[in-house]
Amino acid sequence: MKMPTFEERAALLDASRTLKMARSAHAYVRGNTVKFYEWLAASPVAKRLPRGPELWICGDCHLGNLGPLSDGNGHVEVQIRDLDQAVIGNPAHDLIRLGLSLATAARGSDLPGVTTARMVEEMVDGYEQALADRAPGEAAEEPAVVRTVKRLALGRKWRHLAAERIGGADPKIPLGKKFWRIEPEERAALKTLFADEATKRLILALDPRDGDRDIRLVDAAYWMKGCSSLGLLRYAAIIEIAGAKRATEHALIDIKEATVSAAPAARGARMPKDPAERVVAGARALSPHLGERMIAAKMMGRSVFLRELAPQDLKLEVEQFSQAEAVKAARYLASVVGKAHGRQIDGAARAEWRRQLLDHRGADIEAPSWLWQSVVDLSGTHESGYLEHCRRYALRAAA
Repeated sequence: MKMPTFEERAALLDASRTLKMARSAHAYVRGNTVKFYEWLAASPVAKRLPRGPELWICGDCHLGNLGPLSDGNGHVEVQIRDLDQAVIGNPAHDLIRLGLSLATAARGSDLPGVTTARMVEEMVDGYEQALADRAPGEAAEEPAVVRTVKRLALGRKWRHLAAERIGGADPKIPLGKKFWRIEPEERAALKTLFADEATKRLILALDPRDGDRDIRLVDAAYWMKGCSSLGLLRYAAIIEIAGAKRATEHALIDIKEATVSAAPAARGARMPKDPAERVVAGARALSPHLGERMIAAKMMGRSVFLRELAPQDLKLEVEQFSQAEAVKAARYLASVVGKAHGRQIDGAARAEWRRQLLDHRGADIEAPSWLWQSVVDLSGTHESGYLEHCRRYALRAAA
Protein backbone atom coordinates (compact mmCIF):
# COMPACT_ATOMS: atom_id res chain seq x y z
CA MET A 1 0.00 0.00 0.00
CA LYS A 2 1.40 3.38 -1.03
CA MET A 3 1.69 5.66 1.99
CA PRO A 4 0.29 9.19 1.61
CA THR A 5 2.65 12.13 1.84
CA PHE A 6 2.19 14.96 4.30
CA GLU A 7 0.48 17.00 1.56
CA GLU A 8 -1.88 14.17 0.54
CA ARG A 9 -3.19 13.49 4.02
CA ALA A 10 -5.72 16.33 4.25
CA ALA A 11 -7.85 15.09 1.34
CA LEU A 12 -7.69 11.46 2.50
CA LEU A 13 -8.62 12.37 6.06
CA ASP A 14 -11.53 14.51 4.91
CA ALA A 15 -12.83 11.64 2.76
CA SER A 16 -12.48 9.20 5.66
CA ARG A 17 -14.30 11.52 8.05
CA THR A 18 -17.14 11.98 5.53
CA LEU A 19 -17.47 8.22 5.09
CA LYS A 20 -17.49 7.53 8.84
CA MET A 21 -20.21 10.09 9.45
CA ALA A 22 -22.34 8.64 6.64
CA ARG A 23 -22.45 5.17 8.22
CA SER A 24 -25.22 5.95 10.72
CA ALA A 25 -27.06 8.81 12.38
CA HIS A 26 -25.24 7.99 15.62
CA ALA A 27 -21.86 8.23 13.88
CA TYR A 28 -22.96 11.58 12.44
CA VAL A 29 -23.78 12.86 15.93
CA ARG A 30 -20.43 11.64 17.29
CA GLY A 31 -18.46 13.30 14.51
CA ASN A 32 -20.30 16.63 14.38
CA THR A 33 -19.76 18.45 17.64
CA VAL A 34 -19.89 21.79 15.85
CA LYS A 35 -23.51 21.23 14.76
CA PHE A 36 -24.51 20.72 18.38
CA TYR A 37 -23.06 24.08 19.39
CA GLU A 38 -24.54 25.81 16.35
CA TRP A 39 -27.92 24.60 17.63
CA LEU A 40 -27.05 25.82 21.12
CA ALA A 41 -26.33 29.33 19.78
CA ALA A 42 -29.43 29.60 17.60
CA SER A 43 -32.31 27.49 18.94
CA PRO A 44 -35.10 29.13 20.99
CA VAL A 45 -35.18 25.95 23.10
CA ALA A 46 -31.54 26.50 24.07
CA LYS A 47 -32.37 29.97 25.39
CA ARG A 48 -34.38 28.37 28.21
CA LEU A 49 -31.57 26.23 29.63
CA PRO A 50 -30.73 26.67 33.31
CA ARG A 51 -27.37 28.15 34.20
CA GLY A 52 -25.66 25.49 36.25
CA PRO A 53 -22.53 26.09 38.35
CA GLU A 54 -19.46 27.05 36.35
CA LEU A 55 -17.19 23.99 36.25
CA TRP A 56 -15.16 21.90 33.83
CA ILE A 57 -17.42 20.10 31.35
CA CYS A 58 -16.54 17.50 28.72
CA GLY A 59 -17.96 19.62 25.91
CA ASP A 60 -18.46 16.51 23.73
CA CYS A 61 -20.22 14.17 26.14
CA HIS A 62 -21.48 11.41 23.87
CA LEU A 63 -21.71 7.69 24.55
CA GLY A 64 -18.43 6.84 22.79
CA ASN A 65 -16.49 9.15 25.09
CA LEU A 66 -17.25 7.14 28.24
CA GLY A 67 -15.44 3.96 29.23
CA PRO A 68 -13.14 2.15 31.69
CA LEU A 69 -9.88 3.91 32.51
CA SER A 70 -6.94 2.63 34.54
CA ASP A 71 -5.47 4.59 37.44
CA GLY A 72 -2.13 2.82 36.95
CA ASN A 73 -2.41 1.01 40.30
CA GLY A 74 -4.62 -1.92 39.35
CA HIS A 75 -7.96 -0.10 39.60
CA VAL A 76 -10.41 0.67 36.80
CA GLU A 77 -13.29 3.14 36.82
CA VAL A 78 -15.64 4.30 34.08
CA GLN A 79 -14.88 7.95 33.40
CA ILE A 80 -14.93 10.41 30.48
CA ARG A 81 -12.29 9.33 27.95
CA ASP A 82 -12.03 12.28 25.54
CA LEU A 83 -11.60 15.87 26.72
CA ASP A 84 -10.65 17.66 23.48
CA GLN A 85 -13.60 20.05 23.87
CA ALA A 86 -13.30 20.52 27.64
CA VAL A 87 -14.01 24.03 28.94
CA ILE A 88 -15.30 25.68 32.08
CA GLY A 89 -18.95 26.03 31.18
CA ASN A 90 -22.55 25.06 31.86
CA PRO A 91 -22.96 21.39 32.97
CA ALA A 92 -26.40 21.34 31.33
CA HIS A 93 -24.59 21.16 27.96
CA ASP A 94 -23.04 17.79 28.86
CA LEU A 95 -26.42 16.40 29.90
CA ILE A 96 -28.03 17.46 26.62
CA ARG A 97 -25.17 16.09 24.50
CA LEU A 98 -25.35 12.75 26.32
CA GLY A 99 -29.15 12.68 25.96
CA LEU A 100 -28.86 13.31 22.20
CA SER A 101 -26.28 10.53 21.86
CA LEU A 102 -28.43 8.04 23.77
CA ALA A 103 -31.58 8.99 21.83
CA THR A 104 -29.79 8.58 18.49
CA ALA A 105 -28.30 5.25 19.57
CA ALA A 106 -31.76 4.05 20.64
CA ARG A 107 -33.20 4.98 17.24
CA GLY A 108 -30.39 3.13 15.51
CA SER A 109 -31.18 0.04 17.59
CA ASP A 110 -34.90 0.25 16.70
CA LEU A 111 -35.88 0.91 20.31
CA PRO A 112 -39.33 2.53 20.64
CA GLY A 113 -39.77 6.19 21.50
CA VAL A 114 -41.19 5.24 24.90
CA THR A 115 -37.84 3.66 25.75
CA THR A 116 -36.07 6.88 24.74
CA ALA A 117 -38.36 8.88 27.04
CA ARG A 118 -37.58 6.53 29.92
CA MET A 119 -33.85 6.78 29.17
CA VAL A 120 -33.99 10.58 29.52
CA GLU A 121 -35.93 10.25 32.78
CA GLU A 122 -33.39 7.80 34.19
CA MET A 123 -30.53 10.02 33.02
CA VAL A 124 -31.74 12.79 35.29
CA ASP A 125 -32.20 10.46 38.25
CA GLY A 126 -28.74 8.95 37.82
CA TYR A 127 -27.09 12.33 37.42
CA GLU A 128 -28.93 13.85 40.39
CA GLN A 129 -28.12 10.86 42.58
CA ALA A 130 -24.43 11.13 41.72
CA LEU A 131 -24.45 14.78 42.80
CA ALA A 132 -26.02 13.81 46.13
CA ASP A 133 -23.93 10.66 46.68
CA ARG A 134 -20.43 11.63 47.75
CA ALA A 135 -19.51 8.12 48.96
CA PRO A 136 -16.75 6.33 47.02
CA GLY A 137 -17.76 4.04 44.18
CA GLU A 138 -20.28 4.32 41.40
CA ALA A 139 -23.44 6.35 42.02
CA ALA A 140 -25.73 3.99 40.08
CA GLU A 141 -25.97 0.26 39.51
CA GLU A 142 -23.68 -0.91 36.73
CA PRO A 143 -25.37 -2.58 33.75
CA ALA A 144 -24.17 -6.13 33.10
CA VAL A 145 -22.27 -5.04 29.99
CA VAL A 146 -20.31 -2.47 32.02
CA ARG A 147 -19.35 -5.08 34.61
CA THR A 148 -18.23 -7.39 31.82
CA VAL A 149 -16.09 -4.72 30.13
CA LYS A 150 -14.52 -3.72 33.46
CA ARG A 151 -13.62 -7.34 34.25
CA LEU A 152 -12.12 -7.66 30.79
CA ALA A 153 -10.15 -4.45 31.30
CA LEU A 154 -8.64 -5.61 34.60
CA GLY A 155 -7.19 -8.73 32.99
CA ARG A 156 -5.46 -6.97 30.11
CA LYS A 157 -1.67 -6.60 29.75
CA TRP A 158 0.70 -4.98 27.25
CA ARG A 159 0.37 -7.98 24.92
CA HIS A 160 -3.39 -7.40 24.68
CA LEU A 161 -2.96 -3.70 23.94
CA ALA A 162 -0.24 -4.39 21.37
CA ALA A 163 -2.28 -7.09 19.63
CA GLU A 164 -5.30 -4.80 19.48
CA ARG A 165 -3.53 -1.63 18.38
CA ILE A 166 -0.49 -2.74 16.36
CA GLY A 167 -1.24 -6.39 15.58
CA GLY A 168 1.38 -8.04 17.80
CA ALA A 169 3.82 -7.70 20.67
CA ASP A 170 6.78 -6.69 18.47
CA PRO A 171 7.60 -2.99 18.99
CA LYS A 172 6.93 -2.12 15.36
CA ILE A 173 3.97 -0.16 13.98
CA PRO A 174 2.58 -1.77 10.81
CA LEU A 175 2.03 0.76 8.04
CA GLY A 176 -1.23 0.40 6.16
CA LYS A 177 -4.83 1.56 6.48
CA LYS A 178 -4.57 2.97 10.03
CA PHE A 179 -0.89 3.89 10.31
CA TRP A 180 0.91 5.99 7.74
CA ARG A 181 4.57 6.75 7.18
CA ILE A 182 5.77 9.99 8.72
CA GLU A 183 8.09 12.49 7.08
CA PRO A 184 11.68 13.05 8.30
CA GLU A 185 10.78 16.38 9.95
CA GLU A 186 7.96 14.69 11.86
CA ARG A 187 10.24 11.91 13.12
CA ALA A 188 12.83 14.50 14.20
CA ALA A 189 10.13 16.46 16.05
CA LEU A 190 8.97 13.31 17.84
CA LYS A 191 12.52 12.44 18.90
CA THR A 192 12.90 15.93 20.33
CA LEU A 193 9.58 15.60 22.12
CA PHE A 194 10.56 12.35 23.85
CA ALA A 195 13.98 13.71 24.77
CA ASP A 196 12.29 16.45 26.79
CA GLU A 197 12.67 15.94 30.54
CA ALA A 198 9.01 16.72 31.31
CA THR A 199 7.88 14.06 28.84
CA LYS A 200 10.30 11.55 30.35
CA ARG A 201 9.06 12.26 33.86
CA LEU A 202 5.44 11.69 32.83
CA ILE A 203 6.09 8.33 31.19
CA LEU A 204 8.40 7.04 33.91
CA ALA A 205 6.09 8.20 36.71
CA LEU A 206 3.33 5.92 35.43
CA ASP A 207 5.31 2.89 36.60
CA PRO A 208 7.62 4.02 39.43
CA ARG A 209 10.30 1.41 40.16
CA ASP A 210 13.79 1.42 41.55
CA GLY A 211 16.74 1.83 39.25
CA ASP A 212 18.00 4.31 36.72
CA ARG A 213 15.62 4.40 33.82
CA ASP A 214 15.34 6.16 30.50
CA ILE A 215 13.08 6.18 27.46
CA ARG A 216 13.80 5.98 23.75
CA LEU A 217 11.60 6.40 20.68
CA VAL A 218 11.52 3.02 18.89
CA ASP A 219 8.92 3.58 16.17
CA ALA A 220 6.25 6.10 15.19
CA ALA A 221 3.56 6.61 12.56
CA TYR A 222 0.76 8.97 11.67
CA TRP A 223 -2.43 7.55 13.19
CA MET A 224 -5.60 7.79 11.13
CA LYS A 225 -7.94 7.67 14.11
CA GLY A 226 -11.14 9.21 15.44
CA CYS A 227 -13.68 11.23 13.50
CA SER A 228 -14.15 14.84 14.59
CA SER A 229 -10.36 15.14 15.10
CA LEU A 230 -9.42 13.85 11.64
CA GLY A 231 -7.24 16.37 9.84
CA LEU A 232 -5.26 17.32 12.95
CA LEU A 233 -1.85 15.98 13.88
CA ARG A 234 -2.17 12.49 15.39
CA TYR A 235 0.69 10.06 16.02
CA ALA A 236 1.25 6.69 17.62
CA ALA A 237 4.68 6.20 19.16
CA ILE A 238 6.25 3.10 20.70
CA ILE A 239 8.62 3.96 23.53
CA GLU A 240 11.28 1.69 24.96
CA ILE A 241 11.59 1.99 28.74
CA ALA A 242 14.94 0.65 29.93
CA GLY A 243 16.02 0.33 33.58
CA ALA A 244 19.13 -0.94 35.30
CA LYS A 245 17.18 -3.33 37.56
CA ARG A 246 14.59 -4.70 35.17
CA ALA A 247 14.14 -5.87 31.62
CA THR A 248 13.32 -3.49 28.82
CA GLU A 249 9.60 -2.75 28.44
CA HIS A 250 7.54 -0.80 25.93
CA ALA A 251 4.70 1.70 26.03
CA LEU A 252 2.31 3.01 23.37
CA ILE A 253 1.91 6.79 23.40
CA ASP A 254 -0.89 8.73 21.70
CA ILE A 255 0.13 12.23 20.54
CA LYS A 256 -2.74 14.45 19.45
CA GLU A 257 -3.05 18.04 18.31
CA ALA A 258 -5.26 20.31 20.39
CA THR A 259 -7.24 23.20 18.91
CA VAL A 260 -9.67 25.86 20.09
CA SER A 261 -12.77 24.27 21.61
CA ALA A 262 -16.13 24.54 19.85
CA ALA A 263 -17.85 24.40 23.24
CA PRO A 264 -18.66 27.86 24.67
CA ALA A 265 -16.84 28.72 27.88
CA ALA A 266 -18.44 30.61 30.72
CA ARG A 267 -17.86 34.33 30.52
CA GLY A 268 -14.73 35.27 32.44
CA ALA A 269 -13.72 31.63 33.00
CA ARG A 270 -10.06 31.29 33.94
CA MET A 271 -8.62 28.56 31.75
CA PRO A 272 -5.20 27.94 30.18
CA LYS A 273 -4.89 29.81 26.89
CA ASP A 274 -2.88 27.03 25.29
CA PRO A 275 -5.32 24.44 23.83
CA ALA A 276 -3.34 21.41 24.99
CA GLU A 277 -2.92 22.79 28.51
CA ARG A 278 -6.69 23.41 28.56
CA VAL A 279 -7.38 19.79 27.58
CA VAL A 280 -5.03 18.46 30.26
CA ALA A 281 -6.53 20.74 32.93
CA GLY A 282 -10.04 19.61 31.97
CA ALA A 283 -9.00 15.95 32.08
CA ARG A 284 -7.52 16.28 35.55
CA ALA A 285 -10.72 17.87 36.84
CA LEU A 286 -13.20 15.52 35.12
CA SER A 287 -11.31 12.23 34.75
CA PRO A 288 -8.42 11.88 37.21
CA HIS A 289 -7.51 8.40 35.93
CA LEU A 290 -6.85 9.93 32.52
CA GLY A 291 -5.64 13.40 33.45
CA GLU A 292 -2.71 12.12 35.51
CA ARG A 293 -1.45 10.31 32.41
CA MET A 294 -1.42 13.38 30.17
CA ILE A 295 1.00 16.17 29.43
CA ALA A 296 0.83 19.25 27.17
CA ALA A 297 3.69 20.01 24.79
CA LYS A 298 4.67 21.76 21.58
CA MET A 299 5.52 19.95 18.35
CA MET A 300 6.29 21.53 15.00
CA GLY A 301 4.91 24.81 16.31
CA ARG A 302 1.57 23.25 17.28
CA SER A 303 -0.05 22.54 20.61
CA VAL A 304 -0.25 18.80 21.35
CA PHE A 305 -0.99 16.56 24.30
CA LEU A 306 0.40 13.12 25.05
CA ARG A 307 -0.99 10.19 26.98
CA GLU A 308 0.16 6.65 27.50
CA LEU A 309 -2.48 4.18 26.38
CA ALA A 310 -3.11 1.69 29.16
CA PRO A 311 -4.20 -1.87 28.32
CA GLN A 312 -7.21 -1.35 30.62
CA ASP A 313 -8.60 1.62 28.63
CA LEU A 314 -11.62 0.38 26.70
CA LYS A 315 -14.70 1.81 25.01
CA LEU A 316 -18.35 1.13 25.74
CA GLU A 317 -19.83 0.56 22.31
CA VAL A 318 -23.50 1.33 21.64
CA GLU A 319 -23.99 -2.07 20.01
CA GLN A 320 -23.22 -3.70 23.35
CA PHE A 321 -26.43 -2.47 25.00
CA SER A 322 -29.53 -4.64 24.69
CA GLN A 323 -33.06 -3.25 24.81
CA ALA A 324 -33.50 -4.62 28.32
CA GLU A 325 -30.47 -2.71 29.58
CA ALA A 326 -30.90 0.53 27.65
CA VAL A 327 -32.71 2.39 30.45
CA LYS A 328 -30.32 1.14 33.12
CA ALA A 329 -27.38 2.14 30.93
CA ALA A 330 -28.71 5.69 30.54
CA ARG A 331 -28.99 6.06 34.32
CA TYR A 332 -25.51 4.69 34.88
CA LEU A 333 -23.75 6.79 32.23
CA ALA A 334 -25.41 9.98 33.47
CA SER A 335 -24.20 9.11 36.98
CA VAL A 336 -20.64 8.92 35.63
CA VAL A 337 -21.04 12.46 34.28
CA GLY A 338 -22.64 13.56 37.57
CA LYS A 339 -19.63 12.29 39.51
CA ALA A 340 -17.26 14.14 37.16
CA HIS A 341 -19.19 17.38 37.66
CA GLY A 342 -19.90 16.92 41.37
CA ARG A 343 -16.31 16.33 42.45
CA GLN A 344 -15.48 19.89 41.37
CA ILE A 345 -17.96 21.77 43.58
CA ASP A 346 -18.87 21.90 47.24
CA GLY A 347 -22.03 20.62 48.93
CA ALA A 348 -23.90 23.91 48.70
CA ALA A 349 -23.30 24.24 44.96
CA ARG A 350 -24.28 20.61 44.39
CA ALA A 351 -27.50 21.10 46.38
CA GLU A 352 -28.42 24.22 44.41
CA TRP A 353 -27.77 22.53 41.07
CA ARG A 354 -29.88 19.54 42.15
CA ARG A 355 -32.67 21.91 43.16
CA GLN A 356 -32.65 23.48 39.70
CA LEU A 357 -32.88 20.05 38.09
CA LEU A 358 -35.79 18.97 40.27
CA ASP A 359 -37.66 22.28 39.95
CA HIS A 360 -37.73 22.01 36.17
CA ARG A 361 -39.31 18.56 35.89
CA GLY A 362 -41.95 18.45 33.17
CA ALA A 363 -45.62 17.68 33.64
CA ASP A 364 -45.77 14.83 31.10
CA ILE A 365 -42.33 13.28 31.60
CA GLU A 366 -40.27 12.88 34.75
CA ALA A 367 -37.38 14.88 33.36
CA PRO A 368 -36.70 18.63 33.10
CA SER A 369 -38.69 20.06 30.21
CA TRP A 370 -35.61 21.88 28.88
CA LEU A 371 -33.70 18.58 28.63
CA TRP A 372 -36.49 16.64 26.93
CA GLN A 373 -37.30 19.45 24.50
CA SER A 374 -33.60 19.90 23.71
CA VAL A 375 -33.15 16.19 22.94
CA VAL A 376 -36.28 16.14 20.74
CA ASP A 377 -35.28 19.30 18.87
CA LEU A 378 -31.66 18.15 18.41
CA SER A 379 -32.72 14.68 17.27
CA GLY A 380 -34.76 16.19 14.45
CA THR A 381 -32.01 18.65 13.49
CA HIS A 382 -29.33 15.96 13.39
CA GLU A 383 -31.54 13.47 11.52
CA SER A 384 -32.11 15.95 8.70
CA GLY A 385 -28.44 16.94 8.79
CA TYR A 386 -27.42 13.30 8.55
CA LEU A 387 -29.62 12.65 5.51
CA GLU A 388 -28.24 15.74 3.77
CA HIS A 389 -24.70 14.59 4.63
CA CYS A 390 -25.44 11.19 3.07
CA ARG A 391 -26.81 12.85 -0.08
CA ARG A 392 -23.64 14.91 -0.47
CA TYR A 393 -21.50 11.83 0.16
CA ALA A 394 -23.43 9.84 -2.47
CA LEU A 395 -22.99 12.64 -5.02
CA ARG A 396 -19.27 12.83 -4.26
CA ALA A 397 -18.90 9.04 -4.56
CA ALA A 398 -20.78 9.02 -7.89
CA ALA A 399 -18.51 11.75 -9.24
